Amino acid sequence: MHDVRTVKAPPMPRLAVASLAGTAIEFYDFFVYGTAAALILGPLFFPTFSPVAGTLAAFATFGVGFIARPLGSVLFGHIGDRRGRRPVLVGSLLLTGASTVAVGCVPTYETIGVAAPLLLLVLRFLQGLGLGGEWGGAVLLTVEHAPAGRRGLWSSFPQVGPALGFLLANGVVLGLSATLSEAQFASWGWRVPFWAAGALAVAGLWLRSSLAESPSFLQMDDHARVPLVEVLRDHWRLLLLTGGALAIGYAIFYAVTTWSLAYGTERLGVSRSVMLTCIMGAVVVKGALTPLVALLGDRYGRRPLCLAGCAAAALWMFPMVALLATGAPLPMFLGFLGAMLAFITMFAVIAAYLPELYEPRVRCTGAAVGYNLGGVLGGALTPIVATALAEQSGRVPWGVAAYLTAIALFSLACFALLPETRPVPVAAAAETASG
Repeated sequence: MHDVRTVKAPPMPRLAVASLAGTAIEFYDFFVYGTAAALILGPLFFPTFSPVAGTLAAFATFGVGFIARPLGSVLFGHIGDRRGRRPVLVGSLLLTGASTVAVGCVPTYETIGVAAPLLLLVLRFLQGLGLGGEWGGAVLLTVEHAPAGRRGLWSSFPQVGPALGFLLANGVVLGLSATLSEAQFASWGWRVPFWAAGALAVAGLWLRSSLAESPSFLQMDDHARVPLVEVLRDHWRLLLLTGGALAIGYAIFYAVTTWSLAYGTERLGVSRSVMLTCIMGAVVVKGALTPLVALLGDRYGRRPLCLAGCAAAALWMFPMVALLATGAPLPMFLGFLGAMLAFITMFAVIAAYLPELYEPRVRCTGAAVGYNLGGVLGGALTPIVATALAEQSGRVPWGVAAYLTAIALFSLACFALLPETRPVPVAAAAETASG
């Protein structure tokens, strides 16, 4: 057994900030691709397609990142369960950052033909692979250092990271859109956010370089030989339920941040700047409320908040789509805000909930694969399906609302079958969940 007394635990605020910064940087890398896919990648990399088909093709490359994320969680989860949580944070950040910078260097279809979208596909896959490992490492390092009674609060800080990453990615794009002409943005401006990922990755590595290993990992003297095999053998039901439960969160987030951006600019004729501002405003509120909602999870439990968030999502998808279809800034913002409030009611507590469901020896693999499986079910297909459904609709795409509502009800059923974990200690909760 490792001697945990030889490792001095960092103060929780410092650990939380380092985890938050890392997830913000990696999700910046992931989100900047989604924004580019909605706005510019179709014409540059699929110019022989119609505008709608080009957007669908760009969203297909976007979806590849989600397919790669569970594979990344298997790869980095194995490292996290066998070698420690800390190496995962460094490796995943390096991979995601390097592949994002490379996206900004890919020549367009006009220059190298069909090789251009193929390179885009490969790099997007590598982005997803890196991000698949990031969440598990960052969350576990925070959760396993945190005191039991405040595990929800401290683990919510990595969950703020995606909001900051999204705001940073879209803020850069918004700034470029405001200062460059359409021709300049299409020629080279869209590449700048990808190149910026290199500097952000260096900053993230510096922040994470001095973090201590998780005490839960150091206390283990019996590591899983092949963590994925144990998860599939002993926790397969839990894995499927968590993936299904999280699907609606991903579906909401990418319906708002990716599909609606393309729909608003292409179908409704709303300016890029107005759409980005409305979406970013809702994401700001979501990020600010995350720790407050997580405190409620520490007090009242994880599962009740998840059930409430799913129910709210099921009730709000039709109003959200109706408000989006107005094309007016305030109604669109209110529609997005309602969706983000439903989203964060669930996802503020997920960073504590998922690790509590798995025993320590397979926690990095189980929690990360379950989390990213939800991304495949809810995130990869939503922009593609929503774009196709909206194309068959009139001004108000009710089919998109029905699709999102169905996912919300499916996730609600999955959450209903999961156990509560708070305030049971982590090890006991995992035994209850898997037994």
